[in-house]
Formats: sequence, C-alpha cells, structure tokens
Amino acid sequence: MDLFESIRKAIVPVHKEGYPFVAAFFVASIILGWIFEPLFWIGMILTLWCAYFFRDPERVTPQDDDLIVSPADGRVSAIQMAVPPEELHLGSEPMLRISIFMNVFNCHVNRSPVRGRITNIVYREGRFLNAELDKASQENERNGLVIETTHGEIGVVQIAGLVARRIVCWANPSDPLAAGERFGLIRFGSRLDVFLPVGAEPRVALGQTAIAGETVIAEFGSSKGPVVSRRS
Repeated sequence: MDLFESIRKAIVPVHKEGYPFVAAFFVASIILGWIFEPLFWIGMILTLWCAYFFRDPERVTPQDDDLIVSPADGRVSAIQMAVPPEELHLGSEPMLRISIFMNVFNCHVNRSPVRGRITNIVYREGRFLNAELDKASQENERNGLVIETTHGEIGVVQIAGLVARRIVCWANPSDPLAAGERFGLIRFGSRLDVFLPVGAEPRVALGQTAIAGETVIAEFGSSKGPVVSRRS
C-alpha cells in the first residue's frame, strides 16, 4: 500500500449534512482574514473543528439479532426502567432505557441499534434543557422511531440538548433498517434513548464510552443475567 492510499484511508469522510456548515465556516474565515489576519487562522481552526464534528467513519457492526448496539457515540448516562414517550405508543409500562449522551466532540451520526422495520416516526417540539438531565427525555424536543424486530418493538429517541437545535432523520416509516445503518444525526451535542422490551439485559455500565454501530449495549436471550446499574 503506497503512502497516498494510507493517508486516504486515514482521513475520515465528512457527512454531506455538514458540507454547508464547513463551507460557511471557511468563507467566514476568508472574510474575517481580510479584516484582521489572525481572525483567518481562528476561523480555520473552527472550520477544521466543524469538519471533525460532522465526520462519518465506517463502523463494523456485529451481525446478531440478539444484540443491541449503541445508536450513538458518547457516554452511557443512564440505565434504568422508564416509561417510553407517549407518542411512540409503546404502552404505559416501564421499559429498559439506555441513554447515550453525546458532547460536541463526539461523532453525531446516529445508527440503528437493531435490524428491523420502522413502523412509526414521531417528531415532538419541546424545550432545550441539558440533555444529561433525566427530565430531558420528556420535556426536550425529540424525534422518536419505533422499530419492529424479532424480539418486539424497540423505541429509539433522538433528543435535542442545550446546544443542539436541529434533529435530522432521513429514515421513513416502513423503511427496513440493518443494525448499524445510519438513520439521522443531531447537530451540536445531544442524547439518544433506546427503549427495550422484556428480555433485554444491559451489557454496558454507567459512564462507559460507547461507539455507534459497534458497542453492544444490551442483549436478548442471554443466561448471564442483568448487569446491576442505575443512573448516577
């Protein structure tokens, strides 16, 4: 493998949703540089950060319908029983909820945690509280997907945060999804909640770093028993 090929493979591509933002930062850098040269270099640093924020690396996803993989890069911020958002129509009984909090340095492309078919997508306006707060699940702006799987219906909720002001979802009802397949992103810091039916046991710990499409966060049909963990 030559040097050019090595460099090419080391460069992480930018998702197309980020192109307008990267271009805007770059143009602003040039304009500010005409006014005051040091501003150009500050702008270029911000341009590089923007490209880094919208990075979209390839991921290798385990191919096992009994495994639930993380839908986002970030930190596991909650593992608890919780009632899913009413608009998802997943019932009023508590389900296992695993939350992944993304800061502004995490990759923000969201991926399906399971293989299945989307049966419902519901967007709900709301507040922009700190996404780490437990009440953000009910009060913040969010977009929820219900995915029909061999183990029942699973809820995946994109939640806006204190800085995040735009939830993007390019999936549609009735679309099939492969585990680890990209379905959306949230701009500039946020959180994803996964609601799992009876039979799923967590396989991560609070505070653990998760990688979208690769980290197994829960499992069906395991004889290992539950991991004892609660929200801090």
